[in-house]
Parts: sequence; structure tokens; C-alpha cells
Amino acid sequence: MRVELRLAGSNQVLDHLELDDIPQPGRWLELEDRSYLVLQRHHRYQLRAGRYELSAIALQVKPQRRPADARWWNGRWVIGDPSCAFNARTPLLRCAVLPDGPCGRCAHYTPATA
Repeated sequence: MRVELRLAGSNQVLDHLELDDIPQPGRWLELEDRSYLVLQRHHRYQLRAGRYELSAIALQVKPQRRPADARWWNGRWVIGDPSCAFNARTPLLRCAVLPDGPCGRCAHYTPATA
């Protein structure tokens, strides 16, 4: 599938790729020497023979390396310790108390309640 990488915020085209497995928002796309966090996914359709067909996908991305403390949790990426009540449970923000981390030295760790 043809994929356009666009810089989030400016919509500037960064690259055109052919990918078989297109990442969903909230996942990292890692190429040879570059790494991006996928923020949005837009589908581009084209009218062919009276029907619309998916022709390309545009990914709004943010250049970012996957943090060392990122982990797969409940079917998505999170950074930090998701068992803490203050963790944001997203790939964008670690927590409200200590956003820059690391979680291991945070004095405000509180186990999350169900």
C-alpha cells in the first residue's frame, strides 16, 4: 500500500513509502535510521469504475524515538508504569506528576484501582 508520511502540525510531506503493515495511531513506525510516532491516519480514496477504492494512506507523524520505558500494555503502547494511578497510559505522556520520568524514582507511585 502506498503511504505518505506527513509532519503533524505543518502537513509537510516527509516521505512516500510502500508498506504492507500500516501502523495505527499510537504506534511507532521505525525505518532504517528514523523513528516516528503515528498520531493520525487518513485514507485516500479514488473513484474507479463507479466505485471508490482505497488508493493511499496518509500518516500524520511526529519524529520521535520510542522511549526505553515504552511497553505494550492492553493492546497499545504506553510509556512509564501503567500500574500507577497517575500514569496517562498513552504513548504521548508518561504521567501528570513526573512527565519526564523515570517512573522508578517517583515518590508519588500509587497503585491503580480497578
